[in-house]
Amino acid sequence: MPIIHAIVLGLVQGLSEFLPISSSGHLLLVPWLFGWNDFSDVSVEKAFNVSLHLGTLIAVVIYFRRDLVVYVSDGLRMVVQKKKPYTTEGRLAWLLVVASVPAGLFGAFAGHWIDKHLGKPVIIAASLIVFGLFLAWADRRRGQRTFEEMTSRDAIAIGLAQVIALNPGTSRSGISISAARVMGFDRDTAVRFSFLLSVPVTAGAVTVKLLDLFSDGIPDGLVIPMVVGILTSGISGWLAVAGLLKLVRSKSFDAFVIYRVVAGVAILAIAASGWR
Repeated sequence: MPIIHAIVLGLVQGLSEFLPISSSGHLLLVPWLFGWNDFSDVSVEKAFNVSLHLGTLIAVVIYFRRDLVVYVSDGLRMVVQKKKPYTTEGRLAWLLVVASVPAGLFGAFAGHWIDKHLGKPVIIAASLIVFGLFLAWADRRRGQRTFEEMTSRDAIAIGLAQVIALNPGTSRSGISISAARVMGFDRDTAVRFSFLLSVPVTAGAVTVKLLDLFSDGIPDGLVIPMVVGILTSGISGWLAVAGLLKLVRSKSFDAFVIYRVVAGVAILAIAASGWR
């Protein structure tokens, strides 16, 4: 695998994981558009793409490191001490766990079916358009709820919405932000919860896929591109987190919606033309 391909895919993963435009969809579309054939089989390609999530996982952990330390310590204290009143941070820690369960279970049982039947360019394009428009509608709902008002029912609803993001083109961050906005949470809370939720969700997916890859053996020539891709996705992912958090405090998601619709229409046109 050429190093330049690893760098490009690392940038794609880092920027699109946290922006509401679908990293999994873009990781499939970019090689399709450029005609890259870097992997011996689909399982290796899937493992490589998931390994890039390790970089964005590290990025979000570093960015929210102080918050995460508090969430973990307060969450564990709730279990050990069992004293009330519980802190907002402790409750949030367990709400993140609850919200991670639906997609984790569905991915474990239906992962092979998803890899086989979804991820086609036309499906990705349609998903970019449909869920982009849904994000635009959801973001226009006036919401003022914050972390203090989040309940287990809210967490389950957001977790169920994330199941849809197993379809490449939906966007994990986009659908979780949309779900939170529909339930009345303000934009900053919706985005921060989405970013924090990426930690347990991504950690689980990365662990499973990398264990499979290591057990089967990493193909020759893939180690260095994988390391380069992880580093690239980590750096670009950190920049995406910082940039989006600043952006949402004063701007809407319209720019991302427009991008999704234009990209989706372009992919449909390319597929229909037979060029790819």
